[in-house]
Amino acid sequence: MKTKTRYRSLQLICVCIALLPSTTTLAGERTPNIVVLLSDDLGWKDIGCYDGPVKTPTLDRLAGGGMRFTNFYSGAAVCSPSRAALLTGRTNVRASIYSWINDNDQRSHLPKAEVTIAEVLKRGGYATAHFGKWHLGLPSNRFPDKPTPAEHGFDYWFATGNNSQPSHHNPRNFLRNGKAVGTLEGYACDLVVDEAISWLENRPDDDRPFFLNVWFHEPHAPLAAPDHLVGEYGERSDPAAVYSATIANTDQAINRLVEKLHQIDKPDNTLIIYSSDNGSYRADRVGKLRGTKGSNYEGGIRVPGIFYWPGHIAAGTVEQEPAGLVDLLPTICGVTGIAPPPVHLDGADISPLLDQDLNDDNSLQTTASFDRAQPLMWYLPLSGPTVAIRDGRFNMVAYRDGRLPKDDAALAEIKNRIESLLREKGIFDEETRSSTLEKQLFEGFRDSDAERLRGQFIRLNQFQESWIPGLKQTRFNRFELYDLKADPSQKTNIAVREPVIHAKMKSQLLKLANSASDDAFDWSSDKPVPQREPTTLVHRFASDYRSPFDAFVYMNRIPIEVEAIEDQAGLASRIESRLANQEGRVQIKLPPTMKRDAYEGFKLAAGIGTGSESCFTCHHLPALGYVHRDLSVPTLRNRTYTRKHLSKSLDSEAHKEVSIDGPTVDRMLAFLRTLSDVPDTEFRPLILNATVLDTTGDIE
Repeated sequence: MKTKTRYRSLQLICVCIALLPSTTTLAGERTPNIVVLLSDDLGWKDIGCYDGPVKTPTLDRLAGGGMRFTNFYSGAAVCSPSRAALLTGRTNVRASIYSWINDNDQRSHLPKAEVTIAEVLKRGGYATAHFGKWHLGLPSNRFPDKPTPAEHGFDYWFATGNNSQPSHHNPRNFLRNGKAVGTLEGYACDLVVDEAISWLENRPDDDRPFFLNVWFHEPHAPLAAPDHLVGEYGERSDPAAVYSATIANTDQAINRLVEKLHQIDKPDNTLIIYSSDNGSYRADRVGKLRGTKGSNYEGGIRVPGIFYWPGHIAAGTVEQEPAGLVDLLPTICGVTGIAPPPVHLDGADISPLLDQDLNDDNSLQTTASFDRAQPLMWYLPLSGPTVAIRDGRFNMVAYRDGRLPKDDAALAEIKNRIESLLREKGIFDEETRSSTLEKQLFEGFRDSDAERLRGQFIRLNQFQESWIPGLKQTRFNRFELYDLKADPSQKTNIAVREPVIHAKMKSQLLKLANSASDDAFDWSSDKPVPQREPTTLVHRFASDYRSPFDAFVYMNRIPIEVEAIEDQAGLASRIESRLANQEGRVQIKLPPTMKRDAYEGFKLAAGIGTGSESCFTCHHLPALGYVHRDLSVPTLRNRTYTRKHLSKSLDSEAHKEVSIDGPTVDRMLAFLRTLSDVPDTEFRPLILNATVLDTTGDIE
């Protein structure tokens, strides 16, 4: 073939591709481990590095060595919706989570159709594990078919369905990979970290990058913490002191986990992200912000946001640019170079904000280019206000027109019964010290009779799935506009003063809210819950992968697995033989999205014309990745490479013996882009609409 001479410089191309960074410029030449740490009900002004009263040296150290956001947001103002937004990059209503989930009473759960961070990273070659609170639906007696974390991409999980029971101390409701483990001794945060450390020490594929999703129960009620920590903040009878102590205890547990992470791998190989699922239910822990947990005003949704990655993220503070948990999936895709799922994402890739340098005075340079495709949004049907959006410095909130059909009289009666009970027992002041009866309904009571009544109140007050058809017809009124830079406490509604901004943001809010509602599943219907589309069965094609490259492999009968006595070089030779034979008969078939340059890039990867070396020596087909005890090669599937990124990698010290010109890089890039998954419904047309490659003139 005339093309042989152009491949002579690629004898080490297998090394090039084996060491290709599977991330953006933030990651350099290694795919990082990803660790997400999430507190439960922790407020914006709880921890030390956010000027809070709790001593948190571990979190302060992560914040001091990483990027700290002062305008960071939860996915929603309450638990389950926020966690759905975190895992999917989609607002909770779009992901079909309307409120917090009660597995015994509700059909709701995170649908299998939603693509999670764990699934994205697992497809990219990561080991995945979840530890701690889940609260996105687990099987119950009434609803046994709800998916578990395993069905959302986690190889291993150790979790509770909701809160740790009976409190953070000696919980009895943990499950390990679906099996109850019984009563455990210790505090929930320590037990969660112990399990994560054990997994890190015993994971079978210790060369693979990993994703740890660590969701703590603290400081959500019912509260419990070691006496010596409670004593640092007040009396044991003071709920505020116990609340603070649970946070301090969690900080100590996080310290043990960080030490283990840095023992097993260099700190610059692990990205650690810390935040909270929503604002605090304590008004004294949200600073001067308006509202608390459950509210779409700032106090209910603004939370800490820390990104720690030594050597990759400069230590500094992002003061004005807002970001949030909904951004984690697209940002992790941006950092790792893994293609995001082909669905509408409400979050944005904020990695440009993380990839900033420092000025001489240690302040961050503001040269990063970052634009959101849409404002941040929070939509919680039970909240007042119901919807909020933020676009730059401006925030708009809106209330729904009409009231939800709650039994307000019954709720009021239960509250009165609780108050009467506590006063009759002479423990009202003790149970509500430093708080109010209203707030204690979120925090819990030590008295068992009051706690039983509180359970009735919570169930009566919870979201009813029968409301969904009406909610899908919701109209909004009372639109309020705030300038959060000048007025973070949201005291002054500037809607009249800024009519142009008001009109623009109102249009944005309505468009986003209606779009999310249209996408949401109606749990009150008798329709089946949305599932991922089943794999398209194609005759004689057993691979689980569905991409233009796989269509090409199928149509041209390209061998992709070694035979019994064959090595990877032998497989590459068989590929060369197959291609030469088919080119000679002008039979190469290409799917519509795979052009000649991508085909020639495939031949480069196969090492055709370069001797025995090839990309496939290291990147084993069909997965195009390889994991062995002594060698870990990242998969090339579903990565998002740019030409600059690819050229920079091939120009590194590891590839100094390789000389590749511009056109060659273009062909390799074209091939890599054919490795991105397509929905199953689009795979068959790739085969049916294939065209024959004209190889006239290619044959000597």
